[in-house]
Amino acid sequence: MDARTATTIRDARAADAAGIAAIWNPIIRDTAITFWPHERSPDEIARIIAERQAAGWAFLVAETPALLGFASFFQFRGGPGYVRCMELTIYLAPEARGRGLGATLLTALEDRARAFGASVLLGGVTGSNAGSLAFHRRMGYAEMGRIPDAGWKFGQAHDLVLMGKRLDGDSAARPG
Repeated sequence: MDARTATTIRDARAADAAGIAAIWNPIIRDTAITFWPHERSPDEIARIIAERQAAGWAFLVAETPALLGFASFFQFRGGPGYVRCMELTIYLAPEARGRGLGATLLTALEDRARAFGASVLLGGVTGSNAGSLAFHRRMGYAEMGRIPDAGWKFGQAHDLVLMGKRLDGDSAARPG
């Protein structure tokens, strides 16, 4: 089955929180893909969904009808000077990876970010996460910054790579 044609992309609901936790928590617990230190409860995830959607930001899920992944964007940094720069989060269930679903979900997220008025979308990627770095490059993202030893997990430091894409049709990255 082709994940792109059999999958529905829709706004997340509070009722999706347990399914999102089932995808997110093994990544939090078992990998350095995220530097987040503890698993997220369904109640916490439901609050994140509500807060992001109330701000006009997207929190999307992919389902077939099983929940296969989620993606969200939120303001990169606080304050009005960053109102057009968004940070993205995207995670897939293991069985959904490598089937084109990540591209479908990210494209939907980019469309929502453009509609919101964002000009730049950034993904914070662990420097050792070759798969995510390659995925972002395939999707038109370029390295906009690298912060050595920015994250700490499993007793060691990890680089943070900011992969960015301009959403206004300009080049993927602009030198600083």
